[in-house]
Amino acid sequence: GLTFQIVDDILDVIGDEDKLGKQVGSDEKLNKSTYPKLLGLDKAKEQAEQNSSNAKEALNIFGVKAEMLKNLMDFIVSRQS
Repeated sequence: GLTFQIVDDILDVIGDEDKLGKQVGSDEKLNKSTYPKLLGLDKAKEQAEQNSSNAKEALNIFGVKAEMLKNLMDFIVSRQS
């Protein structure tokens, strides 16, 4: 959930409005506290990647049964909408 939110905040800064279905920059206009605003865009991206990596590592104990969840983490960090 946290990784999804970080990526959502990032997309509000650099996303494609057509893909997102909403205006980019709306969080800034509403003066929301976002990860890019608090950490900077590059650090927010790093945090999303690190969270994803940590989650996938934690899932290793489940072996092949966790592949779908690992794929979901990959989708979350690379999503465009």
